[in-house]
Order: sequence, then structure tokens, then C-alpha cells
Amino acid sequence: MIRGQEWLIVLLIVLLIFGARKLPDLARSLGSSAKEFRKGIEEGSKEDADPANATEEDPTQPNSAEAPDS
Repeated sequence: MIRGQEWLIVLLIVLLIFGARKLPDLARSLGSSAKEFRKGIEEGSKEDADPANATEEDPTQPNSAEAPDS
């Protein structure tokens, strides 16, 4: 587990790599990415829980009502 001094060293290295001007933008981007990820997880679990929205046909398979070209 990372302790206090190790976090300080990691923060210093990140500060040296990205610079003080980029850190707020980096943190903002990371936060919005995490928010979108959580939103996607919630939407996926809602779709799994709601079988009424699920279709019985597999969209990757051709429609059986369509006649082949041969």
C-alpha cells in the first residue's frame, strides 16, 4: 500500500512531467472520464435488468424474412 511519503514522491514526479498548468486540466479530464464510465455502467445494468427492451432477434444474423440472392 502506498503511504504518505510515497504519495508525495508520486505527486512531485507528476508535477515535473505535466507541469503546474496542466494538472487542473488533467484532473478535470480524469473526473469527467470517471463520471462517463459510471454513467455507462448504470445504463448497462438498467438494460440487463429490463428484459422488455431486449430484442429476441440477434442483430448480427441476417433477417430470415429476406430471401437470399441466389
